[in-house]
Amino acid sequence: MNNFGINEALSALGIRKINHGASTGTTWYKSKSAPLESYSPVDGKLIGSVYSTDEKTFDKIMLQAEQAFREWRRWPAPRRGEIVRQIGTALRNAKEALAKLVSYEMGKSYQEGLGEVQEMIDICDFAVGLSRQLHGLTMHSERPNHRMYEQWHPIGPVGIITAFNFPVAVWAWNAMIAWVCGDVCVWKPSEKTPLCSVACQKIVAQIFEINSVPEGVSCVVNGDYTVGQLLAKNEGIALVSATGSVRMGKAVARTVSERLGRTLLELGGNNAIVISEYANIDMAIRGSLFGAVGTAGQRCTSTRRLIVQEKIYDEIKERLKKAYSQLNIGNPLDPRNHVGPLIDKQAVKGYMKALKEIKNQGGTFVVKGGVVQGKGYESGCYVKPVIAEAENHFEIVQKETFAPILYLIKYSTVEEAIDKQNGVKQGLSSAIMTNNIQEMEKFLSSTGSDCGIANVNIGTSGAEIGGAFGGEKETGGGRESGSDAWKAYMRRQTNTINYGNNLPLAQGIKFDI
Repeated sequence: MNNFGINEALSALGIRKINHGASTGTTWYKSKSAPLESYSPVDGKLIGSVYSTDEKTFDKIMLQAEQAFREWRRWPAPRRGEIVRQIGTALRNAKEALAKLVSYEMGKSYQEGLGEVQEMIDICDFAVGLSRQLHGLTMHSERPNHRMYEQWHPIGPVGIITAFNFPVAVWAWNAMIAWVCGDVCVWKPSEKTPLCSVACQKIVAQIFEINSVPEGVSCVVNGDYTVGQLLAKNEGIALVSATGSVRMGKAVARTVSERLGRTLLELGGNNAIVISEYANIDMAIRGSLFGAVGTAGQRCTSTRRLIVQEKIYDEIKERLKKAYSQLNIGNPLDPRNHVGPLIDKQAVKGYMKALKEIKNQGGTFVVKGGVVQGKGYESGCYVKPVIAEAENHFEIVQKETFAPILYLIKYSTVEEAIDKQNGVKQGLSSAIMTNNIQEMEKFLSSTGSDCGIANVNIGTSGAEIGGAFGGEKETGGGRESGSDAWKAYMRRQTNTINYGNNLPLAQGIKFDI
């Protein structure tokens, strides 16, 4: 079987059959816990394994991280930005190899893997500029000869919990900004994609070593959910940024809030595209297709629901049916294929369960699903993208199924469409396809989409560095990546300076002796 250069990519990234899974930079720790094995959903083969992080090793790493923070926070922010600039250059040099590892270990297409590494590069560029723009405010005092201002300081060690679907980019979103802010990072990757974290740590460690960055500024702790629990419980972690399921996010939020720590949560999505009768149909089909089947429907921004105006509903249905018939399912490293595998067989079970629920709840299949079998599909993780006619209130439609399942839903008025778009517990990404300016503005108004992301004439999937990424309701309310998201990684301090010879009190209070 053609592995499209994956062996060369693994060698270039320093990935072995057995890897240490915990690190403070150039130092790697061999834990006493059992190895965590990583099997590729592409062909079912064992790629390699990492040692899981035990509690004793975790405590050592936390101690090193806290020591590193005491020094790293003293480095001027532009100097920290220069380190991140060099990381961006290193990622450019490793782009193809890292993208192949992402594709092979996670299952997304090589093109999407390249896009994910490009996101890492882009956030490095963004963070470099940000390192000279960590601005505070100056305000006028009511007291004479007083000056007031606000400034921002590093918050401390930041815990980063990432999901399998973006095994490198989401870590970079957090880490690059946290580093220019003066924080240190402790990364708990998904246990389903541990080798990606090993590769990233090795790339970063080389840059840090050249620049004498303190050991412990970049830490990795591989393992299962129990390592995530250690991270959430640890009082030395000032902020936990967690990406994953709503269930996981609620558990992290409870644990961290009990110790009055901070959380930044990026959780589930149940994203819809509203297709108006005034839409450019060609654009609507393209946006819906990539949104629904890209990454095999395993993005938090994947399009789950198409809310279609009743006048064009049949046309949209038929055109989508034709487009789905042209999809190639197979090895994601092969550029001829559009859809790769689900992450593992557990995800396949979830997909099959959803198909049964659709039928039981009254849905009708426009494009039927099932597991793809035969030569090239031996991993058992390849499934057929599905289109089903359904109602927005169906229990299965209200859930987020991490698989390529798209629901078609009719609407009459744009107000009804917006109500249906908002009528789920999640609030991440949304879009409307229309050339009617009144519909655009209604969708983007305070009475329109209730999501953190609302688009016009583009799909729900995909986000650019620069805009804050995140959502409302059960999506968690967090914001990462762009805009003023950096403030989550710092603490605000208000300062007042009295440069006079008297001590007047605020609010005109008199306290004379």
